[in-house]
Amino acid sequence: MEALNSGYLQLGLFALAFSGLQIWWIRSTLRQRDLARPMQEGEFRKALERIWAKRP
Repeated sequence: MEALNSGYLQLGLFALAFSGLQIWWIRSTLRQRDLARPMQEGEFRKALERIWAKRP
């Protein structure tokens, strides 16, 4: 009976680690998607002004 409980404990730890990695991966994917959002009109205008101001 002790070996059976040990197996369930190992399986539970593996499932916990696997689900933790999945949550981390999903969060990192969503964070990258937030960074790739389109600019608002004001942000776009400011970015263009900075680019043109740097040109000699």
